[in-house]
Amino acid sequence: METPVVAEAAPAIVDLVEGKTYFWCACGRSKKQPFCDGSHKGTSFQPVSFTADKSKKHFLCQCKHSTKKPFCDGSHKHLL
Repeated sequence: METPVVAEAAPAIVDLVEGKTYFWCACGRSKKQPFCDGSHKGTSFQPVSFTADKSKKHFLCQCKHSTKKPFCDGSHKHLL
């Protein structure tokens, strides 16, 4: 099983729009973190599709080790 690249050891704070679907980068290789840009091609990773439940700021995982993907659960604090 491949290990994802840690894009950053901190969450991305992003404004999401209620009802809009997003594709979160699961591999850590995307240049458009925390969102997918297709860089996972050729790996075993697939982006995580999710729809925002509210229009507000959300904390999205960039370490790729959260148990609440795509949302940050603080796992980045244990990687360093």
